[in-house]
Amino acid sequence: MNGNEVIRKLQAAGWRLDRINGSHHLMMKGNKIVPVPVHGKHDLGPGWVASIARQTGVPLK
Repeated sequence: MNGNEVIRKLQAAGWRLDRINGSHHLMMKGNKIVPVPVHGKHDLGPGWVASIARQTGVPLK
């Protein structure tokens, strides 16, 4: 799963893109901000995906 796929799933769950800082897209919902690394079509590691899912509460698998 690459960063763009993660961002699409987060947006479907109500998260929005706050800003982009380099290759990190910062997603925001309420007052919580979670960084999502986007490196083209390269897949994120399983640790990154699990961490983002844990922080956002959105199942990403």
